[in-house]
Amino acid sequence: MRFPLPALALSGVAALALPLLTACGDDGDKDAKAAAGGPTAVTAGDARCEVARKDFAAGVTEFKVRNTGSRVTELYVYAPGDKIVGERENIGPGTSATLAVQLSAGKYQLACKPGMVGNGIRQDITVTGVATKGADPRIEKALTDYHAYVIGQTDATIAATQKFVAAFKAGDVAKAKALYAPSRVGWESIEPVAESFGDLDPRTDAREADLKPGEKWTGWHRLEKALWKTGSTKGEEAYADQLLKDLAELKTKVNAVRLDPPITQTSMANGAKELLDEVATGKITGEEETFSHTDLVDFQANLDGAAKVYELLRPVVQEKDATLAKDLDDNFAKVRTALQKHRQGDGYVSYDKVGKDDRKALSDAVNALAEPLSKLAGVVSK
Repeated sequence: MRFPLPALALSGVAALALPLLTACGDDGDKDAKAAAGGPTAVTAGDARCEVARKDFAAGVTEFKVRNTGSRVTELYVYAPGDKIVGERENIGPGTSATLAVQLSAGKYQLACKPGMVGNGIRQDITVTGVATKGADPRIEKALTDYHAYVIGQTDATIAATQKFVAAFKAGDVAKAKALYAPSRVGWESIEPVAESFGDLDPRTDAREADLKPGEKWTGWHRLEKALWKTGSTKGEEAYADQLLKDLAELKTKVNAVRLDPPITQTSMANGAKELLDEVATGKITGEEETFSHTDLVDFQANLDGAAKVYELLRPVVQEKDATLAKDLDDNFAKVRTALQKHRQGDGYVSYDKVGKDDRKALSDAVNALAEPLSKLAGVVSK
């Protein structure tokens, strides 16, 4: 986790995220363009978050955020209760990014997060009316199939984590180490969905470096440190039990997620981009698995989750933008080739053994895929 990624929504909204330009107060032509259905401008700075308009019609809304500040920022759209409808991370100073989300009638908040921390600088927005576009049966099938995939990955995570926890609580450090990375595969493939459920993600997947003073540390990475740093599970057994309880909560929420909050084509597409962001901000840097160095297993799971979304939406993408489909096909293949180089048996080499040049090759491949993947939500929502 870096955290999202990413990203499901409430009260008929969208979720699993993706990413306008012009500042509030720019010339009237830009506001007119937004009112006519073009992207809505958001200007994000170190102490500002200005949106060109605050009233929207139900349906797909696209924001284009321009970062005028000195720090990397993020853009979030929240439904009541801080349910994440959509998010776009890693918007560097002087750059712009777009976020497409599907919104039903209701009250929302737009949040810019300079430094990618805290609750953000927020603006209230209102959505009215009912989306009129008819449902594409291919999209409906993709949504149904993706929900089934999320449930399946959740079940697989719980089953693998039960084995990991049993070894951990038995004090079998060697066995627990072997079962640690496999227990995380399902989670990493659907992480944007899990991240949408309030504090469930930090409870299960927070890194020690993510903690604020006084915060309690629970989840996989606490157990990871006990195994690789301390070399003992003694006194940590309760945290292993808590991990299973938190995953059981995830299962309950995931079973209801098809309708509340709903999965939409934009939330799926945005989630795929979030998974690539997860790779870029955590796995490539080696920050995710600080003690175990099993980052490449997580990398593979993030990639597989993003590829599953694209696979389900590809028929629509092929029809609407064949060039984008080819770009995505080619770049998914290139990332897999770059990752395959580091295979070892059924898994991957320890990430601390991957040199600077190889890390750059992985990063370049991921960045090349992220660019066309950021267009996916806009294309499937046309």
